[in-house]
Amino acid sequence: MSKKECIAMLLAGGQGSRLGALTQKIAKPAVSFGGKFRIIDFSLSNCSNSGIDTVGVLTQYRPYLLHAYVGSGEAWDLDSRDGGVSILPPYETQTGGAWYAGTADAITQNLDYIKANDPKYVLILSGDHLYRMDYRKMLKTHIENNADLTVSVMPVPWEEASRFGILTTDPEDGRITKFTEKPEKPDSNLASMGIYIFTWKKLKEYLINDEANEQSSNDFGKDIIPAMLNNGEKLVSYRFKGYWKDVGTIESLWEANMDLLSPNSGLQLSDDSWKIYGRTTGSPPHFTSKQAKVTHTLLSEGCEIYGDVSESVLFSDVKIGKGAKVEYSILMPGAVVEEGATVRYSIVAEKAVIAKGAEVGGSPSDSDVDNWGVAVVAELPVQRLDGVQQRFTLLGIPSGCLADEQGCVDGVLVADMRTGQVAVALLKAEDIAVSAAL
Repeated sequence: MSKKECIAMLLAGGQGSRLGALTQKIAKPAVSFGGKFRIIDFSLSNCSNSGIDTVGVLTQYRPYLLHAYVGSGEAWDLDSRDGGVSILPPYETQTGGAWYAGTADAITQNLDYIKANDPKYVLILSGDHLYRMDYRKMLKTHIENNADLTVSVMPVPWEEASRFGILTTDPEDGRITKFTEKPEKPDSNLASMGIYIFTWKKLKEYLINDEANEQSSNDFGKDIIPAMLNNGEKLVSYRFKGYWKDVGTIESLWEANMDLLSPNSGLQLSDDSWKIYGRTTGSPPHFTSKQAKVTHTLLSEGCEIYGDVSESVLFSDVKIGKGAKVEYSILMPGAVVEEGATVRYSIVAEKAVIAKGAEVGGSPSDSDVDNWGVAVVAELPVQRLDGVQQRFTLLGIPSGCLADEQGCVDGVLVADMRTGQVAVALLKAEDIAVSAAL
């Protein structure tokens, strides 16, 4: 008899390279979201709320912060003695070791963990999607259909379909008849959400066979699912109805945070029937001065507001100076906007500083919409021209770049390298100018 009906394997090792400067130092699932959360909170909370008490978190890229954040799993009530959260990084054996080569390989390298829990079913998740989902309903569909694999799906806009694994299903019973990973010319807009439930015995069989195939890329979408279809295994779809977003780009991350300010977006974190949990910072309550003006904004603990803020999401310990203006922006933990600075349509990463009087970002109406993008400012270590190590504010549009006082690299002037003072962050590469005194 199986020890567990269903356990979860949460893939959380992704770099998230399209998030540019935001993932220079942390993995994508550890990126801050919604004023007080990190992206991984959604998958962990879904597991907890769905009664799945055994979760393996597979990490790889820059895992330190993620390991420290997840910890014992207590924040999500996933710290039971008979289960809980287990951190599963790549490891070395007597025959050697290697990084996870693909999503399927990551699970293959942790077959012993699954065997130790001896489940009937294995739920495989991505740690970098935003959604609230009761996995019990998906599991019920899997069991009732006696399926070998169930894939959670939902329609996406046709113009985005090529970014996803695309399925064709039988309209009568939902059985999957075709699967193509990120097709150039999709013939359907029904997309895989990257959420799978496998019958454990069948999953083990295909992972072992895949590992022995030297031609395989060791990926679920490219190898495992097509192989199962070709062999006539029973694959069924589970149609999800609700908010779901893959925040893999700067624009999608900004949009998802802005969705929190919209009552009709479908992303509501105040619903007590399905809470999203996360680690708290222990910071004091937020403070707004007499001169401050805050409109339609999410504020977290520890914020100090002396300027004007509107249509924005502010994480813990953010500081807004006198005369500063922030609108349609996301300020991550510890970000500082000094006196007189202006931040618009931007993401300011953890502990980054917008210098006094600087201007960051701009409205789509101020420029050619086709060339417009969300500005990103992040604090990173940078080598000065004279060889003295300093810290600067780095701007990414949408990826990071650096420049000295004589000109720019990739079109954006960032700092006066002679003094180490952050000077400016501009939205459009074609509008090179200094907007703060050096």
